[in-house]
Amino acid sequence: MMRRCEEANGIRRRDFFKLAAVAAASSAVGCSPRGSQERDEPNSQTFSEDAPLRPLGNGEPPAFQFQAYPGGTGALIEKLWVGADGNPFESYPIAIPTWEGEVPTRPEEIAFLPVHRLSALIRDRHISPVDLTEIYLERIKRFDPVLLCAVTILEGRAREEAQQAEIDLQAGDWHGPLHGIPYGVKDLFSVTGAPTTWGSEDFQDQIIDEDAEVVIRLREAGAVLIAKLATGHFASGDNWYRGQTKNPWNPEQGSSGSSAGPASATAAGCVAFGIGTETQGSIVSPARRCGLSALRPTFGRISRYGGMVLSWSMDKIGPMCRTVEDCALVFNTIHGADEKDPATLTAPFDFERAPDLSVLRIGFTEDAPEAFVDKLRELGADPIPMVELPDGNSNSLGVESAAAFDFWVSTRPEPEPQPEPDPESSGGRGGRRRRPRFTGGREVLALDYVQSQRRRHLLMKEMAQSMGDFDMFVTGSGQVRLTNQTGHPAVVVPYGISEDEDSPKQPVCTTIVGALFADDKILSVAHAYQAATEWHLRHPDLA
Repeated sequence: MMRRCEEANGIRRRDFFKLAAVAAASSAVGCSPRGSQERDEPNSQTFSEDAPLRPLGNGEPPAFQFQAYPGGTGALIEKLWVGADGNPFESYPIAIPTWEGEVPTRPEEIAFLPVHRLSALIRDRHISPVDLTEIYLERIKRFDPVLLCAVTILEGRAREEAQQAEIDLQAGDWHGPLHGIPYGVKDLFSVTGAPTTWGSEDFQDQIIDEDAEVVIRLREAGAVLIAKLATGHFASGDNWYRGQTKNPWNPEQGSSGSSAGPASATAAGCVAFGIGTETQGSIVSPARRCGLSALRPTFGRISRYGGMVLSWSMDKIGPMCRTVEDCALVFNTIHGADEKDPATLTAPFDFERAPDLSVLRIGFTEDAPEAFVDKLRELGADPIPMVELPDGNSNSLGVESAAAFDFWVSTRPEPEPQPEPDPESSGGRGGRRRRPRFTGGREVLALDYVQSQRRRHLLMKEMAQSMGDFDMFVTGSGQVRLTNQTGHPAVVVPYGISEDEDSPKQPVCTTIVGALFADDKILSVAHAYQAATEWHLRHPDLA
């Protein structure tokens, strides 16, 4: 390369190194016959330090996008097509069986019914969307003062949407399984006419006057939005500016994770289902704490448009429900590509109520609950111990959240200097103080960020090797750090009740991690487990 450049420009070796150094400093090393003179041409497109920068808020995505499949989007699409029976992007509707037996009349009993049973009641005209909405509005207003699960209760909007659902139903226009079903959305998502606070007092009056894409898709499916549900401060933990969101099974305990509101409200029967988000555990953790069934999908399967950004390469949206079948119904409604979120793509989703577990390769880690694995074996599966999983982390979250919130951090006043605390009174920590949120990533070099992403890709390839031809594996820990880096899907499943004599009885859960884009398979297996057990039918006594 060096010799060709010398010959092309007619320069001596020592002169070449001088020119190369100048060119490298301006990111223009090359072999153009005109050399560096090209930069002086009046029509050349060069970067100007005087050119104004476009202002950025929280949501604008970068030009590059993360893809969960380590072989890239093209290879994934080709894999989906090869051997596909028909169109791999075809939607497979999930049928709702006719309601059989006595129709419940007690509001509490109705409130805790799973979505697929509520759907049958509505479709078969045993209850109206208006009456069902009133049941949930009454409950969320009654229990929110204790649980702190709701930021904004949308009574007016809920009643309008419920009335429209009733009108459509009377006209014979049933929109599908979510028609007339009341739900809540995490308060990271914009909703027309309502505050979007992100759990922060600084944004409690923020109005983003448009519906997020997930809200639009649910509205078109006939679902009824009744509340914006609590999220931890800037999607961290279960504490927000009004306090801590509580676990309905044990109101002395927080509901964990930033999807605390959707978890708490769904477990308490204040909504039929909730929409949460996860960057690094915020669906899995509160679902496990509150005893829910929940899906954290493969990265890129649901549009995040209209939601607060923490990490463009890690943020995911998922349903938080009382049964796995409900998760499948909600996911089937909201998944698919969206041009407004360039990281999204459409992949097959074919949920089975009665899968053949013997043909699925199911693994389990050393910490997987024995009772759960034994039940899968009893149902026809042949669980196999997993080999060691890879370990690794990246600086994605720190850097990307710093970029997403630069509009806020860079305009905030400098904090007042604080006196050095007494080392003895501060527990021996000396003068150390917590760093302000979204500042650490500002100090990471661009080179270090790119190198970290390269190592993350190696981690994804190692994970692919560890998974081998496994369709999924059961894990007690959830493996949230690893699988949020690699983009793998996970479903949370209750499998028992705690035996701790010093705390209230509440569900215990495990997690099934799936191969990339095997969301339908892990839901099908989890549903097969729930069809043979009753742990998911229990609910907290809020009296």
